[in-house]
Amino acid sequence: MHRFANPARFLRLARPLTPWLLVPGLVIAGAALAWGLFVAPADRLQGDSVRIVYIHVPAAWLGMAGWMAIAAASLAEIVWRHPLASVAARAAAVPGAFYTALCLLSGSLWGRPAWGSWWVWDGRLTSMLVLLFLYLGYLALADAAAREGGGASRVAAIFGLVGAVNIPIIHYSVLWWNSLHQPPSIGLGHSAMAPQFLVPLLAATLGFTLIFAALVLMRMRLLLADAQSEARLRRKAFGGSVPA
Repeated sequence: MHRFANPARFLRLARPLTPWLLVPGLVIAGAALAWGLFVAPADRLQGDSVRIVYIHVPAAWLGMAGWMAIAAASLAEIVWRHPLASVAARAAAVPGAFYTALCLLSGSLWGRPAWGSWWVWDGRLTSMLVLLFLYLGYLALADAAAREGGGASRVAAIFGLVGAVNIPIIHYSVLWWNSLHQPPSIGLGHSAMAPQFLVPLLAATLGFTLIFAALVLMRMRLLLADAQSEARLRRKAFGGSVPA
């Protein structure tokens, strides 16, 4: 892991890797959404409203995966003091927050015809809303840490680790409490979905995941570029020496 601690070495890998993730992601996600929206059959009970699943499920998965990436990077920062860990965590926060918001929005649009309500305060929806608030809190802490450094960065990392407690709550909420939200349809080695729904859903999830990874790399490159620009400005301002 520390082989890529050097920003220059990381950038040499990230620059060519970004388009190799982004372009296939856009193609796969676009094809899967087109298939799911226009080719796959409507559901016997829910009709065409079930087509929201091809956006809702990948968004939910990446909203949770984004926070797990923050937690893993936060652990690397606290335990191993990896130089790029905080950059990776900050880079994952914005796309993670976006996918979480997309999950909530698409779920609300799906819930209206399915449940007769835009929103219900059940375990899955409430814990997902809490995840969005956690993202917003982390972004505020990470922004403060970027300005102040030192202990503020460690506080953001601890927050990233503690917030991961919400992820299993989201996952198991439909099993622990009575919920209007349906239980998981896909598990390890089994699926309750028919192939005509499952295949485009898995393809959409793959496509969105590749896009997420490309966005994280792009944001890491941007954050590193900002840090390098700030360092150059400080060197010029202090006559070539940066104060401790």
